Amino acid sequence: MAQADRRTEVPSDIGNRRRELPQSEPAAYASHVLACPNCGGANPDNASFCMACATPLTSATPAREVRKTVTVLFSDVAGSTELGERLDPESVRRVLELYFDMTRRVLERHGGTVEKFIGDAVMAVFGIPTQHEDDALRACRAAMEMNGELARLNEELEQDRGVKVATRTGLNTGEVIAGDPSLGRTLVTGDAVNLAARLQQVALPGQVLIGNETYRLVREAVTAEAAARHCCVG
Repeated sequence: MAQADRRTEVPSDIGNRRRELPQSEPAAYASHVLACPNCGGANPDNASFCMACATPLTSATPAREVRKTVTVLFSDVAGSTELGERLDPESVRRVLELYFDMTRRVLERHGGTVEKFIGDAVMAVFGIPTQHEDDALRACRAAMEMNGELARLNEELEQDRGVKVATRTGLNTGEVIAGDPSLGRTLVTGDAVNLAARLQQVALPGQVLIGNETYRLVREAVTAEAAARHCCVG
């Protein structure tokens, strides 16, 4: 941006003469450089090889989004408010850590990717970054195993702290938009994600609710029964 002329007036007792102050030089901005991944040396942005060690240089490419069909799992701890009333904050944190550790192990054992833990809830995706033909079935098996492992964890919690944990889980399969898995960006968005979250919210403690598309893919391999009809708005 051009810099406006800077002028100042001298006192009138020596005349109405004006003198121009010298313009300051525009600030110098550093040109874009490429850092060598091998030696860390700086190179011009048009360099193909490091000038210090000859390592090939590549400019960062914009991240691309991908459209994929995945199965999304949401699960949260039912009655966490009551849990907080019975235990001190440190104990609640420890209980949730035990639950989350168990959950992550189960999900990853079945090929799921833990998207995030937030509050007392977990979100996982089956089909990102690696897609399998049986991702929906993997998610269902993971959800049931989570319930089984939780029963064993509850035996320990009841003995040590006098509490039990119950969870609500929702599963749904559908098309989502995801970040580039090759760059480790696995965040997914879309109606399929929203519906999985709604199913988790209306599930009863200890219950696993699955969407219609998930059921269509796994109906030959699981035993399921119709649940009460709910209006789930994304």
